[in-house]
Amino acid sequence: MSRTPNPPSSAPSADLRRYVRDALHGLGHPSHPPTALLARSPKRWRRRAPYVVVLALTAILLPVTVNILTNDYGMNAALAGALATGSAAPLLMIAHRPLQAWWIVFPVDIVCALNLGGLPVHPHTIWPWPPPVVLGYLFLMVALALREPRRTLVTVWLLTGAAGFVLRLSAPDHSNGSDVLLFVLSAVALFIGGALRERGDVQRKLAEQETISEAERAQRTLLEERARIARELHDVVAHHMSVITVQADSAPYRITGLPEAAQQEFATIASSARESLAEMRRLLAVLRSDGSEGERAPQPGLDRVQQLVEATVRAGVPAQLSLPAERGEVPGAVDLSAYRIVQEALANVVRHAPGAATRVSVTAGDDHMTVLVVNGPAAEPVSPLETTGTGHGLVGMRERVRLTGGTLDTGPLPDGGFRVAARMPLTTVKDPR
Repeated sequence: MSRTPNPPSSAPSADLRRYVRDALHGLGHPSHPPTALLARSPKRWRRRAPYVVVLALTAILLPVTVNILTNDYGMNAALAGALATGSAAPLLMIAHRPLQAWWIVFPVDIVCALNLGGLPVHPHTIWPWPPPVVLGYLFLMVALALREPRRTLVTVWLLTGAAGFVLRLSAPDHSNGSDVLLFVLSAVALFIGGALRERGDVQRKLAEQETISEAERAQRTLLEERARIARELHDVVAHHMSVITVQADSAPYRITGLPEAAQQEFATIASSARESLAEMRRLLAVLRSDGSEGERAPQPGLDRVQQLVEATVRAGVPAQLSLPAERGEVPGAVDLSAYRIVQEALANVVRHAPGAATRVSVTAGDDHMTVLVVNGPAAEPVSPLETTGTGHGLVGMRERVRLTGGTLDTGPLPDGGFRVAARMPLTTVKDPR
């Protein structure tokens, strides 16, 4: 059994009804939050500027409208005052609730036009919309465009044109084109306000995206530094694990008379050490970048800090080094971290403060090692080689010190220099978590 298809016109009619229903709903809903052009401003005077503008606009239009209605159109003073108040006073709301202001101004302007239509016609008068009414209405259109959705704006504009058309038909002898002028200028005002709103929205979204990008960059920098530190510490840990493996394998040959249980224990230790090395190498393969090769040279330590300082002096930075004659036994992680901190601090001096006198000091006590790098302001004003950085330097220092269970203090000095101070324990490294 076949069904009779719906008439082709039913779908457009349903769309039209839905549009009208949504548009009427838009005319009644509360105004949207202020657009970024007016609401988001770091300075207080910019936030208050819209309210100052509407206050001045209302203060000017109210007496001007009363004067024009009474003197140019010959309207009764009391009626002119009431209509001028109803047309101008709601403009105080346009900085916060322009749609509600429109609901007051629009019918008042229609009533004003109807009253003017009953008055004698003068050659120099404009009907149905006097000049102050047109000016205030245009400001209202701009405020609506900054706050309301597009469908509401189209509905307001069409209602404005329809009201002018009906008034022209009701009194064709009075009309001299101000209804068409208001209809056209309203479209221009809505377009300008919409463009300003779009610009503010784009700026707001761009600021949000920049904030998100900055957070992502900081997180990516942190992860890259952690991966690099893990790759470098591989050599330190691998050295100790290799020593354990060799000692466990050679113990039965170096120590005579070991019982069978002790030999099996040493064999188990050696096997566990080899498995740990294999697991660590597999983990390292994941941390390395695709196609990169591991470094073949051993990781540096405090014994190479002197070379760093000499290279910095050759780069034009007057640097001094203070190292303890006897450092005692320094854990590998602390030794590598101290070297990297000095390396990064000196590199920052060369890049950002060329020519600044720098002092590098490494002191070791019974429980802690302190690494201090301090640079003062440059003796002569010199343009820095780099004005911005990648953010890796301080992040890397902080992660290295955190790995060893120590503390890091960095920041500018009152005289214009910079200070980097790291304090790392020489005992067993605690879990930084």
